Parts: sequence; structure tokens; C-alpha cells
Amino acid sequence: MPRWKFRLTSPTLKPFELLMALDTAITPELVTQAITESQSQQQRKRSLPTYVVVALTIAMSLWASDSMVDVFKNLIGGFNSQWIRCLVRWKTPTSSSISEARQRVGPRVMTRLFELVARPLATQETESAFLGGLRLMAIDGTVFDVPDTQANARVFGYPGSRPGTKAAFPKVRLVLLVELGTHIITDALISPYRIGERIKARKLLRSVGEGMLLMWDRGLHSFKMVKATLDQQCHILGRVPAQVKFEVGKVLPDGSYLSWIAPDRKSKGTGANPIQIRVIEYVIEENSIERTYRLITDLMDTTQFPALLLAQSYHCRWEAENTLDELKVHLNGRKTPIRSKKPREVIQEIYGWLLAHYCIRHLIFQAAKNADIAPTSLSFTGTLKVIRRAIPQFQQVTSVEKPLLVSWLFAEIVDQSIAPKQLRSNPRVVKKTRSKFPAVKSHHRGRGTHLQQLNLSVVLVA
Repeated sequence: MPRWKFRLTSPTLKPFELLMALDTAITPELVTQAITESQSQQQRKRSLPTYVVVALTIAMSLWASDSMVDVFKNLIGGFNSQWIRCLVRWKTPTSSSISEARQRVGPRVMTRLFELVARPLATQETESAFLGGLRLMAIDGTVFDVPDTQANARVFGYPGSRPGTKAAFPKVRLVLLVELGTHIITDALISPYRIGERIKARKLLRSVGEGMLLMWDRGLHSFKMVKATLDQQCHILGRVPAQVKFEVGKVLPDGSYLSWIAPDRKSKGTGANPIQIRVIEYVIEENSIERTYRLITDLMDTTQFPALLLAQSYHCRWEAENTLDELKVHLNGRKTPIRSKKPREVIQEIYGWLLAHYCIRHLIFQAAKNADIAPTSLSFTGTLKVIRRAIPQFQQVTSVEKPLLVSWLFAEIVDQSIAPKQLRSNPRVVKKTRSKFPAVKSHHRGRGTHLQQLNLSVVLVA
């Protein structure tokens, strides 16, 4: 078998070439705009310019289980294969070079790019996306681990633990605004673990407005939340904790009743007045036990929005939980989702993670719209696999052939249909594997035996 000698060369990439499979969601013009507005341009010619780092940061979530060097190889796989016939191999940057490039670019370009692209997509024809002409939105939050370094621990902090112990990993809190009909994340905020969801949830109200119906769980209920949402001309439908009581005012024909939500002490000091709301109470049987649920809303028209319809629609809020599942389990799936060891790169990576999710959901929406089906009826995981295969194929076609490949991509996504969801309720428990070894703690790290250089004296002693 003959052996061929390959010549190494550094790749020269154009801004619009890397993620052509995703440019219906993130156009090259938006990437250029984000780089310019965040002042993240490189000051001289580099092997890893800013737009390559942006694409690489998004691709980190598409190939979450691969190393950074392998992610880069996957990202340029289509171009690399074309040069094999010319006996040329593209030189791959080292892991340290990629880390230095990410540190140089910083997180601002990723946050600005997310602000530019993230927006609701559903139309009135999108199934289960609207209720009475109101776009269904929800706010939810989650936390996840970041690498246990001094810098991450100082910025993000550890969760509480038993006296005399310390949690294994620092945690980051992420609060999301989700369009329920498409699972699109339209806004997001990152904060240290010590800052609660309520504070960040109120800041996310900057992205809601007229023509929306915002849902939230009982943990986010407060007078400030209700008032701030209504001030944005957005309607509300939220669950109320059991300890919150309301006086029954006027009983409406559908069984709901009018009441008032009183301002808290701080809001009362600023001159806030009570807000009239409508309370909906209903019972759900869970494991032969009847549980009472209470919702509050500002929708007073019992003809257009009867209590039973609102109660049924509220449970669409679980689509936000499914969005978190897509983000944390199916898109990433790493035991420690974030790989960055410094806070600035953690923020950069998280926004790249959110942009990757947005791209996948945007392509699902476009494919479902063309096929006249619901976006939630297509598999997120299947689409992720299709995109991984499509990225190198888009790099090997001409501009004339690209529309044909886009049609192929949408057809492949439509094939990823899933069975209709079943209405079910499962207990919030997990199954854990047993181990005879205790759990690793932070004080166990760095105390292993150092590798010893093998030489003749060591062998003689042995």
C-alpha cells in the first residue's frame, strides 16, 4: 500500500462558511453585527478570528461529549475532506490555543448575538401556541454545576449543605423565558446561585408585552411579579402557594371569583395599590388523592376564557420543563454541563449553549411550518443528529446547490416525528445507582499519588 505525504496548512475560513446549515437561524450578518457592537474584533490576523470562536462556542454544545480539538475538527470536517485529494491536511489548533482565543474574545459577543436572534416565532397557525389570540409564554429556572475551581466558586458560589460539609461543585442559576408552542428560549439571565429565581424572573419581564399570556409556577408568585407583568401590558396566569389566602368577592358564572392581591410592605411604602384578580380553583386527583390547585389571572371575560379552559391551558406550562430537558439532557448531557474553568468563559459557553438550542428549535419550527405540523411533534434529539450530519455536507456544496440541500435538511427533520404525548403524572423521584465508595468531595482532589519516573534504580529497589 503506497504511503502518501500530506502537507500541513492553516485553514482560512470565511464568516459565512462554518455554520451554513444553521444560517437560517443565525445569519452571517447578525454575527458580524454582534462582533461589531460588542467591540470583539481581532486586532490582527489570527488563526482563530472572532467569528471562528463564535461558531466554535456554539458547536461546543452540538458535540458536547467531544474535546475542544475534536469539536473544531467536526466543525471544519467538510472543508478538510475536500483537501485530502490535494494531499493537504488542515492544521488543527491545540486546546491551549482555543482557550486563549476564547479568553481574548470574551462573553460580550455571545450575549449580544443571543439578544439579536432570540425572539418568538409562532404564528396564529402554529398549533397550541396561542390561547384566545394570546401568545403562550412561561418563565422557569434551573441550576447546574460548573467546574470546581477557585474562580468559579468565588463568582457563582456553592449551594447550602449540612454543617461541616461543602457541596461538591459551584452552581449557576439560569432563568428562562420560553415560548410554549415552539420551545424557543426568547430571553435568559445568568446569576450566581445565591440570587433567587424571583429577582431574575422580574428582570426577564423586559421581553414580554402586549398580546402575551405569561404563566409561572407557585414559587414565583408575588405582588411585585403580578404588578410588573401587568405594567408590561402582558396578561398573567400563575399558580398560587397554599399559604396565600384570598377573600372571595364576586362569584362568576363559571365558578371562579374576583378578589384582590394586596401589596407587600415595601411596595405599599412606594404607594402601590391592591390589584384586582380572578381566582380559579380546581381539583386534580393524583394517586387517589385529591389536590386543590389555585390560579390567578387578570382575564376577566368568562365567556372567552372560562375557568376550565384556563385550568387546562395552565398545564401547557410544562412545555417549559420539556425545554429545560432538551437543554440539559439531550443537547448537552454531560455530567458537569459546563467545561469552562473561569467565570467569563462560563458565561460565554452558556450563551453558546442557548444559541445552539435556539438554532435547533428554529430549524424544527421552519420544517414543521413547511409541513403544516406542530413543532412539538418533531424530535429534538433526532434533529440534533441531523444537524451534526448536515454541517459538513453544507460545506461541500456550491451556492447554487445550497437551496436543494436546505430542502433536504427540512425533509430529514420532518422525518424525526415523535408519538403523541400521553397525559400522565409521575412522582418527582430519580433512581440512583449504589456504590460501595463514598462520594468524592472537594478536599479529596489533588491528593492522589504522583506518577514516578521509571529508571534502573527504581527497578532495583522494587
